[in-house]
Amino acid sequence: MRQVILTNLLMRRRQTGGAAVSRPGLPTEPSMAEASTAGHGTSVSLWAAHLPRHILVTPLGRVLLAASDLGLAGLWFEGQRHGPLAAWRGLGHQPTHPRHPVLQAAEAQLQDYFAGRRGDFDLPLDLSHGTPFQRQVWQALRSIPPGHTASYAELASRVGASQAARAVGAAVGRNPVSIVVPCHRVLGAGGALTGYAGGLDRKRALLALEGATT
Repeated sequence: MRQVILTNLLMRRRQTGGAAVSRPGLPTEPSMAEASTAGHGTSVSLWAAHLPRHILVTPLGRVLLAASDLGLAGLWFEGQRHGPLAAWRGLGHQPTHPRHPVLQAAEAQLQDYFAGRRGDFDLPLDLSHGTPFQRQVWQALRSIPPGHTASYAELASRVGASQAARAVGAAVGRNPVSIVVPCHRVLGAGGALTGYAGGLDRKRALLALEGATT
């Protein structure tokens, strides 16, 4: 069943030339006050371009893995919103690091994940590029177990920011470690499938792979 879902997604992506899927109903942008606690201070592209990187081909397309001395610092789908475009381009004239121990571990665990052999990940993470508010939201995402989901409002409540759901949504959208930090498990009001920087088809496939109902 898992393989059928992932194969169907690949077929749709090929038919559309790999174009990004529209994402209706995304959380609105935060106010200026919220943005001061939710935005990056440094370009993700420039930051990631200096890290050891490796490209992994998955059933949902290519992903860019990046690691620091502290752990896995990035996992972005190709074409993902808020992704490090400069880091992707830089791979054309910079060596990759497939033997980096963190990147090797991430690759092995992702292969197990897509094969249905694991739901959670056991990897050191470096989320230091985010603001304190973003890091708080990203840590809260890690508390959502496989097969379960949470709404943006529930997530906002978990981080003590029930009045700042838009800022929480913005932080979720800028999660730098897709899948491992499971932002795909966050749904809109009433279980609506909205708001995934990697595309709604991928979000749907990841939830189906984990056995989550929407």
